Amino acid sequence: MRIGRGAAAGQLSVDPVAAANRLLGATLTGRGVRAVVVEVEAYGGVPDGPWPDAAAHSYRGPSARNTVMFGPPGRLYTYRSHGIHVCANVSCGPDGTAAAVLFRAAAVDEGFDVAQARRGAAVRTAALARGPGNLCSALGITMSDNGIDLFDASSPVRLTLNGAEGAVAGPRVGVSKAADRPWRLWLAGRPEVSVYRRSPRAPAPGTSD
Repeated sequence: MRIGRGAAAGQLSVDPVAAANRLLGATLTGRGVRAVVVEVEAYGGVPDGPWPDAAAHSYRGPSARNTVMFGPPGRLYTYRSHGIHVCANVSCGPDGTAAAVLFRAAAVDEGFDVAQARRGAAVRTAALARGPGNLCSALGITMSDNGIDLFDASSPVRLTLNGAEGAVAGPRVGVSKAADRPWRLWLAGRPEVSVYRRSPRAPAPGTSD
């Protein structure tokens, strides 16, 4: 039976790690490309909220940039990494509570030619949507998609929750704060999963919340 829009969004109205688990194996469809989510990264919110997270964009409170993180679950939050690469998250948690899950990698299973054209002929199939910036490039996700409802059938980017087995957890990639939290999740054995890289600005392993 098809899950209704409200019920689907409700499955993400949970803490960010639980939402991250539910997003593994989900299907992302965007502008002629379909892909299965194989790697995600959870982020919390403000210091006095239920999931304080100094590495989250929302840590210092709502702003024009991060307002989607405070909105209802199931909305697309986009931002530019280093001012260049577009990255995509899905908001989670109850409406008004900041949290989101970053899409880190996906396995393209439909629209290979479209994804290849966007990423370049030399890019291997397993790497088409490996890494958050590459994922957005492959699926045609842009900054103009910020705030769209991923469970709305009319949206240019859509999400279908499927559930998956074999989740593995480890520290997040490239963050200098709260660097040891095992809030990056991925599907074991998938070649599309990115390589772990610890930020050179992060404290020694084992000494960062």
